[in-house]
Amino acid sequence: MYQVPIGVSARHIHLSEAHIAILFGSGYELTVLKELSQPGQFAATETVAVVGPKGRFDKVRILGPARGKTQLEVSQTDAFALGIAPPVRESGNIAGTPGIKVIGPAGEVDMPEGVIVAARHIHFHTSDAAKWGIADKQKLTVRVEGERALIFENVVARVSEQFALDMHIDTDEANAAGVKTGDTAVILK
Repeated sequence: MYQVPIGVSARHIHLSEAHIAILFGSGYELTVLKELSQPGQFAATETVAVVGPKGRFDKVRILGPARGKTQLEVSQTDAFALGIAPPVRESGNIAGTPGIKVIGPAGEVDMPEGVIVAARHIHFHTSDAAKWGIADKQKLTVRVEGERALIFENVVARVSEQFALDMHIDTDEANAAGVKTGDTAVILK
């Protein structure tokens, strides 16, 4: 049995350097609030507002460092509240996705695309993946134990020397399974 730690991912946004400059001012650098499970990744002190056709969320946490393209990750429940219908996608795959307005203290950006419901996934360091016989992009079946035990299918394996072992699910999935960050899941394959 292969056990992995669970990380529950609330709504958040990854910003490009260009959008950081528009939202916070030219040359602005994000401030680290806390390190995340993946090496080099952090939750920033800064937040932004996001506005959809039907609703708005203030204080959406920015995750750093800056990325090549801006991407907002929400749960399906969040998407309903905003009035948009983003697809379930792997991070970075934003072509053809809905856009949204992002508001910061120095300006705003009308993103033409970039909103997704992140596909559930497990980050594997290459050594863990090799030891367990798991390939990058492999679809896995994972079980969480407890009062609301649940089996997740189509969990994407993401393998890199840059990653640390961690399963990422969103708040809707965590609530359905009755789990929280720090709980564990078992890979069934």
